[in-house]
Amino acid sequence: MNTFLPISKADMEERGWPELDFVLVSGDAYVDHPSFGTAIIGRVLESRGYKVGIIAQPNWQSAVDFKVLGKPRLGFLITAGNIDSMVNHYTVAKKKRSDDQYSPGGKGGYRPDRATIVYAHRVREAYGNVPIILGGIEASLRRLAHYDYWTDKIRRSIILDAKADLLVYGMGERQIIEIAEALDSGIPIAEVTFIKGTLYKTKDKERPHKPILLPSYDEILQSKEKYAASFMLQYGNLDAIVAEPLLETYRDYYVVQNPPQAPLPQSELDNIYSQPFQRNYHPIYEEMGGIPAIKEVKFSLVSNRGCFGGCNFCALTFHQGRTVQARSHRSILSEAEKLVWDPDFKGYIHDVGGPTANFRQPSCKKQEKYGVCTDQQCLFPQPCSQLEIDHSDYLTLLRSLREMPNVKKVFIRSGLRYDYLIHDEDETFFRELCQHHISGQLKVAPEHISPKVLDIMGKPQKEVYEKFVAKYDQINEELGLKQFIVPYLMSSHPGSTLIDAIELAVYLKTNHIRPEQVQDFYPTPGTLSTCMYYTGLDPRTMETVYVPKTAHDKAMQRALIQFHKPQNYNLVHAALLKAGRTDLIGFGKQCLIRPKKKVHVAKPRSSGKQRTKKQASKIR
Repeated sequence: MNTFLPISKADMEERGWPELDFVLVSGDAYVDHPSFGTAIIGRVLESRGYKVGIIAQPNWQSAVDFKVLGKPRLGFLITAGNIDSMVNHYTVAKKKRSDDQYSPGGKGGYRPDRATIVYAHRVREAYGNVPIILGGIEASLRRLAHYDYWTDKIRRSIILDAKADLLVYGMGERQIIEIAEALDSGIPIAEVTFIKGTLYKTKDKERPHKPILLPSYDEILQSKEKYAASFMLQYGNLDAIVAEPLLETYRDYYVVQNPPQAPLPQSELDNIYSQPFQRNYHPIYEEMGGIPAIKEVKFSLVSNRGCFGGCNFCALTFHQGRTVQARSHRSILSEAEKLVWDPDFKGYIHDVGGPTANFRQPSCKKQEKYGVCTDQQCLFPQPCSQLEIDHSDYLTLLRSLREMPNVKKVFIRSGLRYDYLIHDEDETFFRELCQHHISGQLKVAPEHISPKVLDIMGKPQKEVYEKFVAKYDQINEELGLKQFIVPYLMSSHPGSTLIDAIELAVYLKTNHIRPEQVQDFYPTPGTLSTCMYYTGLDPRTMETVYVPKTAHDKAMQRALIQFHKPQNYNLVHAALLKAGRTDLIGFGKQCLIRPKKKVHVAKPRSSGKQRTKKQASKIR
């Protein structure tokens, strides 16, 4: 029997299923691996006895493909995939991408823009009043009115534009089971309004109990101050212990966000990863070149979820939350045993981590009773006095993995919070990280060095990064290893002026750093930085923030970070002239670029004789 979830009527017949309970429609190709949300939701439902089928990357030009598995008994589950479909399709410069790592052969074109909305409309066309439930990152981060970078407008809650019945936000495993049980018991989808971690639409303003009223959609269309205020109300209601329902008013509907689901206990998290994933893409893609996205995760291990790092440009706070949840060692080692006996395993575990690899427990004990703080961060601007900094559990896990048969090396490629690491008084983990878990380069994300920009980003000051680099170099020297740090840097973040970008370029020049990769700030839904980008305000203080928006300004800031590249010369030259920093144009050690060469123009001869066309062309 095919051990993947059914993708055709033939698969259903092989299992003896005349109909499905749920049909899961995804913008990604079907990869049955726990790094893919479609696979997780499908397997979790399967583990509770529900019959689930997958329609992956259907042709959205008609409703035909949406009927291939028939009408499900309980409803359709719709996701755009692991990435927002607009981010998947377009660069930060709004240029169309030609590739798609989640599609056959890595080629683009297998999903539409705004896939969640398009798929929901096709399902409605195919089956009329069937329950439609949205989920995944695209739905989660667009659950309330939000700024849309690609149209430069405020869009409504995606549940309205998709004409869906219910939306699951966050990771969704517990929500989907509760929804399934409610529908299975005969409760109409319109009455399934009581599940935490979900959002619904209603015409009855009294349905939610004592909600917090957000500014209406019409109000935030007219006022950026109202938009910023709405964002902060949402931002303060992301913890399951303290959050209240939110109500957003539209002309025809009220959209209600229930409080978040509580973080999963370790036993539930372990159970999710114990499901019979095939850990590969479906065989139908083999002749099409496979699915490239599997390469990085096939031999990787997810050890945690959630992040208390609090970077303002990151959407994790809105999706997974700030409370860290970690799998048990037994669960991770059990999954690792499946990896090491895979015929394609070469002895290298590519990663052991999650959103932040070295977070393995909540930031403090108070969270368990009072939830995460809404008025301060755990690491920024300085580590909180209540923060528990401890790498011992992670270190024990890594040692156990290193000792497994057939394992040559265990790498850490997820993001490491260097500020958390450098504040650990016990250097044991830092030393073993350098000795055993790096392949010559360690990638960390200082993002910038300007104090003002770092403050707006929610990142530690450069002195913390410099302390980390010094300790890293010291440990590697003591170990006799030549290993380097690759810093991730971001250009054009709100608050970054041309002067700040030049300050960063000078720092890179002084410290002999030549970054090969630079990320322009990408205003995606669900981040505090995106709110700043749209409004020009810091929603926490309502103070004005400079935002680089023109293509030329952003291009200059990006070029300054890579001032050493010849193709960036003209942009760097223009930036230095505009900022009045001509002192950085010259031949001195501190200069970023040399002066422009003078072009010698040949003067015409004064003989007065008529030149031939050949002679004239030589002069030109």
